[in-house]
Amino acid sequence: MSEPTTVLLSVRGEARAIVAADSAVLNGLLKATQDTKPAALEAVAAALREMTSELGSLGGVPLTVESRNQPLTWSAYSATTELEHEDDEQGRYRRTGRVIASVAVQLVVRDFGILDRLSAVLATHEALSVHHVAWEVDPDNSSWPEVRAAAIQAAIDKGRHYAAALDGSLSRVEHIADVGLLGGDLAVGRASAGYGESSFRPAGLPDVPSLDPVPQELIAVIDARFLAAVAAL
Repeated sequence: MSEPTTVLLSVRGEARAIVAADSAVLNGLLKATQDTKPAALEAVAAALREMTSELGSLGGVPLTVESRNQPLTWSAYSATTELEHEDDEQGRYRRTGRVIASVAVQLVVRDFGILDRLSAVLATHEALSVHHVAWEVDPDNSSWPEVRAAAIQAAIDKGRHYAAALDGSLSRVEHIADVGLLGGDLAVGRASAGYGESSFRPAGLPDVPSLDPVPQELIAVIDARFLAAVAAL
C-alpha cells in the first residue's frame, strides 16, 4: 500500500442570506425658479426650511455623526444654480432669462413605521422630486457573522469533497481570507449586501404604489487553503 502524500487545496466558499433592510435612503432635489439668482436661492432655501420643519414633526433631525442612527435624518448636501432654458416656437433651445436653484437632499429612514406619514409630508412639497430610493443593510447587522461563518463552512465542505475525490481527508486549515487576499481578483466575491431599489412618488396621488421595505441579500465569499492527506497517484 502506497504511503499517503500531503497536498495543498485552495477553494472558495460562498453563503447567502435574505434579511430585512435596516434603512431606506431617499435622494432627491428641491428646485425653485425665479427671475434672479438671489431670488431663486431664497425661494429654494424657504422650501428647504418648510420641508425640514415638517420632517421635525416626524422626529427627523439633521444628519450628524451623533444622529446617524436616529429613526429619521436629513441632509442638504449641495446647492447649485443654472440658467433656465426652453425650446422656442422654432424648436431652438434658448435661455429664458430666469434662474433655477437646486438643493440636493438625502433622507435616511430607520423606522419603517413612519414611511406612510413621511410620504404624506413629502407629497405636499411640489418643489421636491425624489429620484432614487435604496434599501440598505448595516455593516454591523447581526446576520453578517452568521453568513460569514456559513461561507467558511461551505469552503470546508468543498475542501472535504476534493480530498475525498483523492481518497484522502483534510488534515489542517492553512488560510481563511477574504477573496483576493490569497491572490487573484480583488473585485470578485467580496462580502456585500444586495441593494434593492424602488421608485418613489408621493402618497395621495392616483395609482401610486406604497413604499414597501425590500428584503436584502447578504453575500459572503471567502478563500480558504487546507492541507490534505491523500493517496499517492
